[in-house]
Amino acid sequence: MRRTIATVVASAALVLGLAACGSDSGDSAGGSAPADAALKVGVSPVPHGEILKYVADKLAPAEGLKLDVVEFNDYIQPNVALQDKQLDANYFQHIPYLEEEVASKGYKFTPLKPVHIEPLGVYSKKVKNLADLPAGGVVGIPNDPSNSGRALNLLAANGVITLKDGAGVKATEVDIASNPKNLKFEPLEPAQLPRSLDDTAASVINGNYAIETGLTPAKDALALEKGENNPYANLVVVRTGDENDPRIVKLEKLLHSPEVKTFIEDKYAGSVLPAF
Repeated sequence: MRRTIATVVASAALVLGLAACGSDSGDSAGGSAPADAALKVGVSPVPHGEILKYVADKLAPAEGLKLDVVEFNDYIQPNVALQDKQLDANYFQHIPYLEEEVASKGYKFTPLKPVHIEPLGVYSKKVKNLADLPAGGVVGIPNDPSNSGRALNLLAANGVITLKDGAGVKATEVDIASNPKNLKFEPLEPAQLPRSLDDTAASVINGNYAIETGLTPAKDALALEKGENNPYANLVVVRTGDENDPRIVKLEKLLHSPEVKTFIEDKYAGSVLPAF
C-alpha cells in the first residue's frame, strides 16, 4: 500500500530523531559499525523503497544483512541525513544531481554502481499529445538544476522547443533557442509536479513521483526518456570511506543480482528500467 506524504515524513522524522538521540548505527565512517548492525538506508518510497524492501525481505537474510529502510519524500533530506551520520547510505539520486549537491554543499560522498533508471516523462490532463499544447501554456518542470535541464532536453528531443548547441544536461531557460508556442516554464519542487497537472498544460515529472501518484510512465506519458545511454541512473551513495563496509558490499551485490533485475522488470513493466 502506498503511504501518504504525511506518513512518510513522520516516519522519517521519527527515525532520524531516534538516530540523533543516540542510535549507533553508522555513527562513524570507514565501516567501523558491527558487521551484524542494521544498515540504515534513506530512500524515496517508490521505486527505491520498494526495491530495497524486496531485497530486505527476499535476499538479505541469506547474506546475514539487516536493512533499516527510511523513507523520504524530498530530494534534500536524504543527503543531509547521510552527511549527519543518521544514515549509512542513501538510494534516491543520480550522478548529475549528486554532483550539484557536492559542489554546493561540500559533501564527501561516493556513488556506487547504477541500479535503475526512472525515465522522466511529460504528462498532461489537458492534451493527448505534445502537438496540442496551447500557445502560451504553462509547463511545470523540476526546480533543481540537474532535473530542470533534463526536462528541457526531453522537451527538445520531442520537438517542443529547441536548445542552443552545447547546452547539454545543464540547460536552463536561457539556453532555449526557439519556443514556437511561447510556452511558460514553471519550476516546482519535484514532489509537487504530479499535483500541478490540474493547473498546467503539461508537467515534466520524475519517474518516482509519477509512479507514487498512480501514473504509469510507460502508458501515461506523452513523451518518455529512453533508457539507452541514460546518464540519470539511480544508485546507492555512501560517505567517502564507507565503500568497503562489509554491509555496503553485501547490499551492492544484492542490488545488482539477477533477482533484483527480474523484480524491476516484472513489477514496473518498463516504467522503471534496470541499469545493469
